[in-house]
Amino acid sequence: MDNFSESEVDLIRIFDAHVHIIDPCFPLIENQGYIPDPFTWEDYYTRMKHWDLAGGAVVSGSFQGYDQQYLKKSLQILGDRFVGVTQLPVNTTDEEILSLNEAGIKAVRFNVKRGGPGVLAHLETFAHRIYDLAGWHVDLYIESKNLPEIECTLKTLPAVTIDHLGLTESGFDTLLNLVTHGVKVKATGFGRVNMDLARALQAIVHVNPDALMFGTDLPSTRAPRPFRDTDIKLIQETLGEELAEKVFYSNAVEWYLKKELK
Repeated sequence: MDNFSESEVDLIRIFDAHVHIIDPCFPLIENQGYIPDPFTWEDYYTRMKHWDLAGGAVVSGSFQGYDQQYLKKSLQILGDRFVGVTQLPVNTTDEEILSLNEAGIKAVRFNVKRGGPGVLAHLETFAHRIYDLAGWHVDLYIESKNLPEIECTLKTLPAVTIDHLGLTESGFDTLLNLVTHGVKVKATGFGRVNMDLARALQAIVHVNPDALMFGTDLPSTRAPRPFRDTDIKLIQETLGEELAEKVFYSNAVEWYLKKELK
């Protein structure tokens, strides 16, 4: 717990808006020559044992394809304060989407970073369909430098999140413009991004203090460096106590669990 006292840790309530569970009991798909090591829910709880963990979002990686069984099992074990962000083919039936919704899945991920721009071919129609059917949002793993090409489309979508601060400084102005139109941004993957982190955090909350949501990105697959506890300290020191609480907890609870906090 670098740079944290026990009393500081106790005061930080976290809804982890981005974590991967990699269960070796379920098949993995090699992606760009990569297959991750296991990271089970037990591993996750062990890594987060010092924090006041109040829920989170389990996100499917490229190496998990369209497998829903690992995600259903993870959510069943983790409990109803956790939700799922999955990957789905566009021809998934309404019945299957509603069934997944009952299992705790609340979003569909479009992995442009690993899958290329072709994965966006049905973004607009699918985003409207899943929102109208189940209230789901779309989650984009995309570099900000690619956002200008789809900015107009994203502004028409009902609910969108963008992973890892958009990754690149190039295109960051477009990301901020999207934030003014209601797009949410995950303060995740600090070991992946290529920008001044403090300045990016400040810029996003200045545009919309409800837009930013923290996540550990554990186990930080393929990241140049994994999540560190000091990433939490960076958010605290950059934003101050009141805004940091929104980023660590309340913004994500309102977004993922659809709850009004009192």
